[in-house]
Amino acid sequence: MILTELTTVPAAALPLEPFKAHLRMGSGFGEDTLQDVVLESFLRAAIAAVEARTSKILITRSFRWVLSAWRDRCAQPLPVAPVGAVTLVTLIDRDDAETVVDSSEYRIDADAQSPKLRPTGALLPDVPTDGSVQIHFDAGLAADWGSLPADLAQAVLMLAAHYYEYRNDTSLGDGCMPFGVTSLLQRYRPMRAGFGA
Repeated sequence: MILTELTTVPAAALPLEPFKAHLRMGSGFGEDTLQDVVLESFLRAAIAAVEARTSKILITRSFRWVLSAWRDRCAQPLPVAPVGAVTLVTLIDRDDAETVVDSSEYRIDADAQSPKLRPTGALLPDVPTDGSVQIHFDAGLAADWGSLPADLAQAVLMLAAHYYEYRNDTSLGDGCMPFGVTSLLQRYRPMRAGFGA
């Protein structure tokens, strides 16, 4: 299974000015934008860490997921949430010949924790022997920063500030995810059910 991000969070969607305010950086000087590239990198790193911890995509973008087989032909769980739309499903045989699956043959089972690709008929189509299936989809909680839940936005700012503060520290002790951030993310983490969960 390979998940590839096809589009990135646009620079305009990053909360650069709120992050500067969070860091209490000075303003009104001729070099106000000097650290913008560095601050943007910390914001992107914090967004990636929050998404990895929660399996939730914050700002909507496009992905491609490649599988060698369905886990369940009745309902294939998707790797991240929330999924707004499945835009393309392609079967690829061992010779790399592609067959696009008609969109009438599948539907998205929207779920905040574990969205699924479901067949409209009995089963999802067979994956070719020694082949794969590619699923293109759009996922994200919000189209822009201002539409994110406030607690997730705050967690990103706190984590980016933590990364900024400890940017020269390579030890694990002080560089790990702060408790305040993990507390804000706790309700968004995937639920595990079953024996030993």
